[in-house]
Amino acid sequence: MGKCPECGAWGTVNETAASASAAAPGRRAMLPTTAAAPLSQIDAKVTQARSTGVSELDRVLGGGVVPGSVVLLSGEPGVGKSTLLLEVAHRWAAQRSETSLYVTAEESAGQVRLRADRTGAVHDRVYLAAESDLSIVLGHVEQVRPTLLVVDSVQTMLAPEVDGVIGGVTQVRAVTAALTSLAKASGIAVLLVGHVTKDGNVAGPRTLEHLVDVVLQFEGDKNSALRMIRGIKNRFGSADEVGCFELHEDGIACVDDPSGLFLHHRTDTVPGTAVTVAMDGKRPLVAEVQGLTVKTEIPQPRRAVSGLDYNRVAMVLAVLQSRGRVFLGKHDVYAATVGGMRLVEPTADLAIALAIASAEADIALPAGWVILGEVGLAGEVRKVTGLGRRLAEAERLGFTTALVPPGSEKTKIGSMRIHEVGDLRSALRLAELRKSRAPRDPVPVE
Repeated sequence: MGKCPECGAWGTVNETAASASAAAPGRRAMLPTTAAAPLSQIDAKVTQARSTGVSELDRVLGGGVVPGSVVLLSGEPGVGKSTLLLEVAHRWAAQRSETSLYVTAEESAGQVRLRADRTGAVHDRVYLAAESDLSIVLGHVEQVRPTLLVVDSVQTMLAPEVDGVIGGVTQVRAVTAALTSLAKASGIAVLLVGHVTKDGNVAGPRTLEHLVDVVLQFEGDKNSALRMIRGIKNRFGSADEVGCFELHEDGIACVDDPSGLFLHHRTDTVPGTAVTVAMDGKRPLVAEVQGLTVKTEIPQPRRAVSGLDYNRVAMVLAVLQSRGRVFLGKHDVYAATVGGMRLVEPTADLAIALAIASAEADIALPAGWVILGEVGLAGEVRKVTGLGRRLAEAERLGFTTALVPPGSEKTKIGSMRIHEVGDLRSALRLAELRKSRAPRDPVPVE
């Protein structure tokens, strides 16, 4: 070929022999820069977790942040992600003679300083940079040389050498890959803030979750101060842990014993209340279920549910009427949880049934009772998982009697009395709740 097909010049194409790697189906072997070592000689201390100073976050991470790891914290706007990570950066610098770098691309430096003054997170070894250019951020890292880097948020960072708009798929992938390479090469622990979509998933490509080492979900109701961090992915520990926090005006605080938040502390028992124990990951949480029944004259009684699964409550009501002979066809039924807790697991079925039956009979359940069990359509009470840990948590909070499914006689927790109930009728009879009778048709008077 004498003429170049691209530039159109003559005599510029040189003949070159094809390399063996291009002709062969496999690639040519290259000499590795680091020789492979026996697994027994690998130092495990390199990946030893270091505490962040926030106990509940350390619980979810499996002991703390591992040097050279990348942690992605996602959550809805206003849930408290920036407040939590600013507190982590402050405690990281305060508890050791090391520096932390907080990079914000969504707020100005003055706004972050105002939040730090309000939450008490001002420290000389906490550095702040309000930048959105990834190249400039890397320059800050070389100057400050921190051991902890916080980027808020990854969707607002820009990689200049990559095409695409800020927050797009290409940009987010490139920024995350660059920060991951920085963490692995320098040993800096990197904490990333990620936005979420309307469905609650991490915004951006799914490969973003595969690039990082840990993915955490920060969630909470805007009408409540309770916040929870759930582990979705963790390469250094269990992904079933849950951390509890309370968001205040002066910052965010850890809740070491969250069970008390979901109980209404009173001196006497009230009809329509029952206590159960839910498992949030590996953490048992004692929760209170409340029920209320009100007579109505409308053809279709109302069913209102808060904090529970509506379909699950409807099924429990059907079983309660068919198998337990508690007729609610002329009653409005309300069921809810205390403290804004979301309770969806089947373990709460028996507690829901007894709370509603207690409200209909206007008879309070005995004090100190905790109720566990899944209710089937035949009225049977089925086994639940983690019964030992649930009962141990209830016994720690002072509960003395437990209603559990059959086959749990081997589970003995301290001095707690355990009653096995095989079906819903047995549970109603043990609780001494009167049976409602079906309303009879009026007899015509001649």
